[in-house]
Amino acid sequence: MNYGVVSQEQLEKMDEILTEKLIKIGVDCVVIIDMAGNIITAKDNDKNKYDIYSFAALAAGNFATVDAMAKLVGEQEFSLLFHKGTDCNIHFSKVDDELLLISMFGKEISLGYLRLNVAETIEAIRKLWA
Repeated sequence: MNYGVVSQEQLEKMDEILTEKLIKIGVDCVVIIDMAGNIITAKDNDKNKYDIYSFAALAAGNFATVDAMAKLVGEQEFSLLFHKGTDCNIHFSKVDDELLLISMFGKEISLGYLRLNVAETIEAIRKLWA
């Protein structure tokens, strides 16, 4: 996938996908970043305000660290990460070798339901850019 040249139409469609598949099920915020921490797009529920720029930079570093740990234990990669908090959870999933989809959500959404919707979202995004 080459996301270097993204049309306005593709970004708008991606935002639609994120809204329909994730925000409408109760995800607080979803961000797509590249592996350097640059934000490609972000959507939120208009209730929770996150510093997504700092978050994106830290998330890229976090994923790179876990990627290095995977190699230390003989894995090619760990393609998803999950951090559970008391009120907020964070789910990271690779879209491809260049992009991460990060979802921030509360305890009212089950991890399994989120993972199902993230998988559908990633498939829709891949088709959009195919």
